[in-house]
Amino acid sequence: MLEYKQHTLAAIVADRHEAAAVFEKYQLDFCCKGKRTLQQACDEKNIPVDPVIEELEQALDTGNGAHPLVNAFTLSQLVDYIVLKHHVYVKHAMPVIYQHLERVALKHGERFPNMPHVFQLFATLKEEMDVHMQKEEMVLFPRIKEVDRAIQENGNWAALNSGYVSGPIHMMETEHDEAGTLMAEIREWTNDYTPPADACTTFRISMAELKAFEADLHQHIHLENNVLFPRIVQMMG
Repeated sequence: MLEYKQHTLAAIVADRHEAAAVFEKYQLDFCCKGKRTLQQACDEKNIPVDPVIEELEQALDTGNGAHPLVNAFTLSQLVDYIVLKHHVYVKHAMPVIYQHLERVALKHGERFPNMPHVFQLFATLKEEMDVHMQKEEMVLFPRIKEVDRAIQENGNWAALNSGYVSGPIHMMETEHDEAGTLMAEIREWTNDYTPPADACTTFRISMAELKAFEADLHQHIHLENNVLFPRIVQMMG
């Protein structure tokens, strides 16, 4: 297990999805910053790497190995999985979280002055994610499926230029970074999604929703940045 010190976070999670929970606990970003090694990520957080490795050993020993969906799906199937599991979740979750945060900001903003800012951060994230997912579903994902189909049927994709997929991928990765930055700010402004002792029920619910939303977003971005995108780039040569 010690060799994992020099493995990237993205590679570890791609190989064994159980590692994601450990990285979430230590706030090690395996999606947007997944190209860092475990050692580098721990050094940046100023935390010792050995306890992280110990928890990884425990998590991976009790897990079931590599995620079967990631390993078995074709690119087209992986695209559909991302849309059905993550895009659908985001589209349903964001309006609910938005409504709860707005209520907290309006009713309790004077007592908790951080919450109006948290609401504005999430409102920005929601707006950007709505546009981002639309671009993926209308442009990038259909192109990936087109390339996948062309290669499966003809053995090549010669009719398509090199920027046909790489251009949109670069844009999506940039937007992923922006989403990750916004969530990191929200986490900071909410003290790791910790409600105050005298918080109302809506406040507490909104913190739990944000924590769950961030965990899903990390898995979502990881599947795209570190699994889907590299596979299609490699396929296109």
